Amino acid sequence: MEVESSSPEETEAIAARAAGELRAGDVVTVSGELGAGKTTFVRGAAHALGVTAPITSPTYTIGNRYRGTVDVSHLDLYRFEGVSPAEWGDLEPYFDGAVCFVEWPEAAAGVLPPVRLNVRLRHIGSGRAISIEDADPGL
Repeated sequence: MEVESSSPEETEAIAARAAGELRAGDVVTVSGELGAGKTTFVRGAAHALGVTAPITSPTYTIGNRYRGTVDVSHLDLYRFEGVSPAEWGDLEPYFDGAVCFVEWPEAAAGVLPPVRLNVRLRHIGSGRAISIEDADPGL
Protein backbone atom coordinates (compact mmCIF):
# COMPACT_ATOMS: atom_id res chain seq x y z
CA MET A 1 0.00 0.00 0.00
CA GLU A 2 1.29 3.48 -0.79
CA VAL A 3 -0.27 6.69 0.52
CA GLU A 4 0.69 10.32 0.33
CA SER A 5 1.17 12.71 3.23
CA SER A 6 1.30 16.47 2.96
CA SER A 7 2.21 17.20 6.59
CA PRO A 8 3.85 15.72 9.68
CA GLU A 9 0.39 15.38 11.24
CA GLU A 10 -0.81 13.30 8.28
CA THR A 11 2.31 11.13 8.49
CA GLU A 12 1.62 10.53 12.19
CA ALA A 13 -2.03 9.66 11.47
CA ILE A 14 -1.00 7.16 8.76
CA ALA A 15 1.47 5.59 11.20
CA ALA A 16 -1.20 5.40 13.91
CA ARG A 17 -3.48 3.44 11.58
CA ALA A 18 -0.63 1.06 10.68
CA ALA A 19 0.18 0.56 14.37
CA GLY A 20 -3.31 -0.78 15.06
CA GLU A 21 -2.26 -4.31 14.12
CA LEU A 22 1.11 -4.34 15.91
CA ARG A 23 1.85 -6.46 18.97
CA ALA A 24 4.85 -6.90 21.28
CA GLY A 25 7.55 -8.77 19.38
CA ASP A 26 6.76 -7.18 16.02
CA VAL A 27 9.60 -5.52 14.12
CA VAL A 28 8.96 -2.61 11.76
CA THR A 29 11.69 -1.37 9.44
CA VAL A 30 11.50 2.33 8.53
CA SER A 31 13.57 3.40 5.52
CA GLY A 32 14.05 6.59 3.57
CA GLU A 33 16.57 9.31 2.93
CA LEU A 34 17.47 11.94 5.52
CA GLY A 35 14.52 14.16 6.32
CA ALA A 36 11.93 11.83 4.79
CA GLY A 37 9.91 11.61 8.01
CA LYS A 38 11.07 8.34 9.57
CA THR A 39 11.01 9.60 13.16
CA THR A 40 7.71 11.38 12.51
CA PHE A 41 6.26 8.05 11.40
CA VAL A 42 7.59 6.30 14.51
CA ARG A 43 6.15 9.10 16.70
CA GLY A 44 2.65 8.59 15.29
CA ALA A 45 2.83 4.82 15.71
CA ALA A 46 4.25 5.04 19.24
CA HIS A 47 1.54 7.43 20.37
CA ALA A 48 -1.08 5.04 18.95
CA LEU A 49 0.53 2.28 21.03
CA GLY A 50 0.01 4.30 24.21
CA VAL A 51 3.36 6.07 24.53
CA THR A 52 2.92 9.53 26.06
CA ALA A 53 6.60 10.49 26.27
CA PRO A 54 8.14 12.70 23.58
CA ILE A 55 9.55 10.58 20.73
CA THR A 56 12.97 11.79 19.59
CA SER A 57 15.44 10.51 17.04
CA PRO A 58 17.93 8.11 18.59
CA THR A 59 20.63 8.86 15.99
CA TYR A 60 23.28 9.52 18.64
CA THR A 61 21.98 7.24 21.37
CA ILE A 62 21.25 4.38 18.90
CA GLY A 63 18.09 3.32 20.74
CA ASN A 64 15.24 4.52 22.92
CA ARG A 65 12.70 2.45 24.85
CA TYR A 66 9.29 3.85 25.73
CA ARG A 67 6.56 2.55 28.02
CA GLY A 68 3.06 2.42 26.59
CA THR A 69 0.06 0.13 26.34
CA VAL A 70 2.58 -1.84 24.33
CA ASP A 71 6.23 -0.96 24.95
CA VAL A 72 8.00 0.58 21.97
CA SER A 73 11.67 0.47 21.05
CA HIS A 74 13.10 2.85 18.47
CA LEU A 75 16.49 2.11 16.95
CA ASP A 76 18.44 4.29 14.52
CA LEU A 77 21.28 2.45 12.79
CA TYR A 78 22.38 5.38 10.61
CA ARG A 79 25.92 5.37 12.00
CA PHE A 80 26.40 1.62 11.42
CA GLU A 81 27.90 0.06 8.29
CA GLY A 82 26.99 -3.35 9.63
CA VAL A 83 26.15 -4.90 12.97
CA SER A 84 28.82 -7.09 14.58
CA PRO A 85 27.92 -9.88 17.03
CA ALA A 86 29.06 -7.68 19.94
CA GLU A 87 26.92 -4.78 18.74
CA TRP A 88 23.96 -7.11 18.24
CA GLY A 89 24.33 -8.11 21.91
CA ASP A 90 23.76 -4.46 22.82
CA LEU A 91 20.78 -4.09 20.47
CA GLU A 92 18.98 -7.37 21.15
CA PRO A 93 17.30 -6.29 24.43
CA TYR A 94 15.40 -3.58 22.54
CA PHE A 95 13.42 -6.31 20.79
CA ASP A 96 12.29 -8.10 23.97
CA GLY A 97 8.63 -7.49 24.83
CA ALA A 98 8.21 -4.45 22.59
CA VAL A 99 7.25 -3.34 19.13
CA CYS A 100 10.60 -2.37 17.66
CA PHE A 101 10.95 0.29 14.95
CA VAL A 102 14.31 0.19 13.16
CA GLU A 103 15.46 3.17 11.10
CA TRP A 104 18.22 2.50 8.56
CA PRO A 105 17.66 -1.29 8.84
CA GLU A 106 20.06 -2.05 5.99
CA ALA A 107 22.91 -2.01 8.50
CA ALA A 108 21.36 -4.97 10.32
CA ALA A 109 20.52 -7.06 7.27
CA GLY A 110 20.68 -10.72 8.17
CA VAL A 111 20.53 -10.24 11.94
CA LEU A 112 17.12 -8.64 12.50
CA PRO A 113 14.35 -10.86 13.85
CA PRO A 114 11.52 -11.53 11.38
CA VAL A 115 10.05 -8.25 10.16
CA ARG A 116 6.29 -7.59 10.38
CA LEU A 117 6.11 -4.36 8.34
CA ASN A 118 8.48 -2.61 5.96
CA VAL A 119 7.86 1.13 5.74
CA ARG A 120 9.55 3.32 3.15
CA LEU A 121 9.19 7.10 3.03
CA ARG A 122 10.28 9.29 0.16
CA HIS A 123 9.98 12.93 -0.81
CA ILE A 124 7.42 13.83 -3.47
CA GLY A 125 7.09 17.51 -4.17
CA SER A 126 6.43 19.18 -0.83
CA GLY A 127 4.99 15.99 0.70
CA ARG A 128 5.90 12.38 1.28
CA ALA A 129 4.98 9.04 -0.24
CA ILE A 130 4.68 6.33 2.39
CA SER A 131 4.82 2.70 1.33
CA ILE A 132 3.77 0.10 3.91
CA GLU A 133 4.35 -3.54 3.09
CA ASP A 134 3.30 -6.47 5.28
CA ALA A 135 6.52 -8.49 5.26
CA ASP A 136 4.82 -11.60 6.67
CA PRO A 137 1.10 -11.72 5.89
CA GLY A 138 0.89 -14.94 7.93
CA LEU A 139 1.53 -13.12 11.20
